[in-house]
Amino acid sequence: MRISLGYELEVRGRTREVERQAFHNVIEQVVLGDELGFDTAWFVEHHFTRGFSHSSAPDLVLAAASQRTARIHLGLGVVLLPFQSPIRTAERVATLDIVSDGRVEFGTGRGASPLEYQAFQRPFEQSRALWEDSLEAVLAIWNADGEPVSRSTQFFEIPDVGVYPRPVQRPHPPVWVASTSLDGYLAAARKGYNLLGMTMLKGIDEVAADIAKYRECLADSGFDPDTRRIALMIPWFVGPTRDEAIAVAADPVLWYIRRQVNLVTPPDYYDARHATHRVLGQLAAGLPPDEAMATLREHLMVVVDDVAGSRKAVARIAEAGATDLILQAQVGGLAHGHVCDSMRRFMTEVAR
Repeated sequence: MRISLGYELEVRGRTREVERQAFHNVIEQVVLGDELGFDTAWFVEHHFTRGFSHSSAPDLVLAAASQRTARIHLGLGVVLLPFQSPIRTAERVATLDIVSDGRVEFGTGRGASPLEYQAFQRPFEQSRALWEDSLEAVLAIWNADGEPVSRSTQFFEIPDVGVYPRPVQRPHPPVWVASTSLDGYLAAARKGYNLLGMTMLKGIDEVAADIAKYRECLADSGFDPDTRRIALMIPWFVGPTRDEAIAVAADPVLWYIRRQVNLVTPPDYYDARHATHRVLGQLAAGLPPDEAMATLREHLMVVVDDVAGSRKAVARIAEAGATDLILQAQVGGLAHGHVCDSMRRFMTEVAR
């Protein structure tokens, strides 16, 4: 199993200095991850989510990290395709692939926040069609290898133009699709795309069932399931003992989960597509902290444990069908020193 890092880029505090330091800390963590042997550093894209995620320009952060690292892959997890022209997506991702010498992993998604769609003046109810059309256009641009491309949809125009630069990887970086629903898993499988998922909303058992159906759909669609990668992103802290791990990480993890729900999905928004977010929000906000952590840990929605417990969790995730594990090591404003200690402990004691 390949072990990677995942970042929301949370900022716990409202001063400019706290925000600035958070960016510098995560770049230092990516540098450490490169030294320790982590496979990829994934950065999300979110907008307007104070505290929960300041990662609104992940390609710029990854470009900075690319100049201080040599091996670690750089994951866009994910580019929210509906919010910009596919021309700009193709240009920016190709540029990052060039400056990183071909280390980009191209994660794509449609986003889950109606507020983002409202601000970027895109129709939320057509988010899947927007994503599908945009991804098809980006891949067409890269596959054209600089030759002119034409596309005309209700969402964008590509007027017979050649798009540059071209990515280092041929014909393009690996394509990943992020989803938390079975429908999303199957949409990725039908196209043969790698999968980015999480356990935070459903828990490991339901996610394992969805992964099995994703693999079945890959095979039914003419793709070899063993050639596709399945990554699960999980908030993770490894402490010297279980009690010490919980003492250090329980508050940051619960802080993060509450904001993951309340800021991505506005409190006054109700829609069946967000039902699982609501359930998790009620869990995190309504239960006493000890009970909330016990439930989250039981279902591997989070892993806050010692080395032995972390090894058991890794084994269970592998059994679920994941090929890649993405650790959210920096979660909820957890202190930089604790993050680095947990990263080292994982790679030297859990993953050895």
